[in-house]
Amino acid sequence: MSNRTLFHVLAYADVNRGIAFLEAVGFTRAAIYTDGDGADAVVVHAQYNWRDTGGVMFGQQRPRTTDTGDTADTADTADPAGTPDTAGFVDGVGRAQCYCVVETDADVDRVHAAAIAAGGRSVQAPNNPDYGGRECTVRDAEGNQWSFGTYQGE
Repeated sequence: MSNRTLFHVLAYADVNRGIAFLEAVGFTRAAIYTDGDGADAVVVHAQYNWRDTGGVMFGQQRPRTTDTGDTADTADTADPAGTPDTAGFVDGVGRAQCYCVVETDADVDRVHAAAIAAGGRSVQAPNNPDYGGRECTVRDAEGNQWSFGTYQGE
């Protein structure tokens, strides 16, 4: 039984590149489900865990389909605020933001370097904010923003 109670959900246009980034910064694979076998298989659901407390769930960006199996036009499925319906991971690439707690200041520096080596871009180099701890922020190759820090909240 898992004690994980919070997952961020995101989508990748290139799932393999996303997986390489997640593994480089310390996430561990829990599950990957595809719609078939072979080179054309699409990752429809994957879960990668962050330590013992949380994780991310994601899949390959793909067109959303209706209950009848037809591809839906996202312009017809917008909510009243005008946000497209992102079920099926359409339009969801590069929009996630996540904060991951690490144990030590050295871990912040190590994860920052690993993220850059895995194709990420530094948004904020490791630093010591006034509210305590040490933190950094990077964007993965698809634009998702990842912050890593020792600050565990109040």
